[in-house]
Amino acid sequence: MVVNMAEALVRLQALAGHPTVSALAEAFRDAGHELALVGGPVRDAMLDRGTNDLDFTTNARPDEILRIVTPISTAQWDIGREFGTIGARIAGETVEITTYRADEYDGETRKPVVAFGDTLDGDLVRRDFTVNAMALRIPEVKLVDPSGGVEDLVSGVLRTPIDPDVSFGDDPLRMLRAARFAGQLGFSVHADARAAMRDRAATLDIVSAERVQGELTKLLSTDAPREGIRLLVDTGLAERFLPEVPALRLEIDEHHHHKDVYEHSLTVLDQAIGYEKERHPGEAPDVTLRLAALLHDIGKPATKRTEAGGVTFYHHDIVGAKLAKKRLTALRYDGDTIRDVARLVELHLRFFGYTEAAWSDSAVRRYVRDAGPLLERLHMLTRADVTTRNKRKADRLGFAYDDLEERIAALREQEEMDSVRPDLDGNRIQEVLGVPPGRVVGEAYRFLLELRLDEGPLGAEEAERRLLAWWADRSD
Repeated sequence: MVVNMAEALVRLQALAGHPTVSALAEAFRDAGHELALVGGPVRDAMLDRGTNDLDFTTNARPDEILRIVTPISTAQWDIGREFGTIGARIAGETVEITTYRADEYDGETRKPVVAFGDTLDGDLVRRDFTVNAMALRIPEVKLVDPSGGVEDLVSGVLRTPIDPDVSFGDDPLRMLRAARFAGQLGFSVHADARAAMRDRAATLDIVSAERVQGELTKLLSTDAPREGIRLLVDTGLAERFLPEVPALRLEIDEHHHHKDVYEHSLTVLDQAIGYEKERHPGEAPDVTLRLAALLHDIGKPATKRTEAGGVTFYHHDIVGAKLAKKRLTALRYDGDTIRDVARLVELHLRFFGYTEAAWSDSAVRRYVRDAGPLLERLHMLTRADVTTRNKRKADRLGFAYDDLEERIAALREQEEMDSVRPDLDGNRIQEVLGVPPGRVVGEAYRFLLELRLDEGPLGAEEAERRLLAWWADRSD
């Protein structure tokens, strides 16, 4: 990544002139306190990346921060007061202002023992990486960089301001942040930091599952998470919270050749992101799809069998769905994400039967019915799962899926497939059969649903005739 420093300084000047930034700068100057933009906003301005968050640091204590910002803000919150952070809404922007810190960690729970600092330099050297340890003093617009962050920004290197063994010992979550920034910024991690990550991987166990999940989600939300995931696997960190991914590095048998499932999974993730951007440009990252792409083959190690005809992984889709559910539950993902990822893993092989024999309309309806609201994600995951280098095979699979999507669109237009249900509802079933609510109504409903999937819409009259015939056969 090339950083033009002359242009970067112009962008920093523009950042300092932002209405919210200048309003805060004047307020803190008039109150006799220092103020600086810090971390991400400074880094991203220099890289010419969009700045979403405005984070500030100051020598003012929390009570004084609140006093200064109240007259110029429309809302304030002090939920982070014990850590020195006050939030506010100023000129339509959300900002956070934090007192200079000199945190120490207890080394067991990773919880910081908050100690307020007195200098900006002292605050910066306690941060995670040098590229995040730069600040822009305002209103004078002076760049403060005590750890060589500018040089690392130009070089595209992630390095800790202090000994990485000490830094990661203070806060093990920083090791996951290294992976996230590697994906987000496209930077490499300094060799010393990588070595410390390997040495201290086991200390990640003291970090809560919720915070680990948060960093994994942020990594997967980047444009190119592949190298970040590779870093987690290579340093042994993934083994601590996502062991199913490093387990994909199956040993390749010289007689029964098969794909490297780990590399295949990373490629599927890349391709899923590509389809996501192509089909839904401008939308927020689809973490559910990306998790499914990364985890879609995690059932393979447990189902690997070497047979005369080669290596097989029978039922790895079913096994993988169960493993995905268990792992995402342990990582404290929400119920919808867990359910949807597991379902996508379970369904990811379904399409490949389409290339082996022509599907009936009934089979297409069932495919849509089983995917439900996940159909579009299943489209993208299935297409992304084609990683063969054989162009003829890849083209054949691509054309087959084009055909399937066209058939789904045609049937959807004809039959309102998005809401496939029987021609009769439960109340009408009770009326036709003269039965009360209960198990029989459910069985009749499923019978009519199967007819609907097999034959398409029947109409109420024909559905009643078939229902009565079914009832008569059942009663014999």
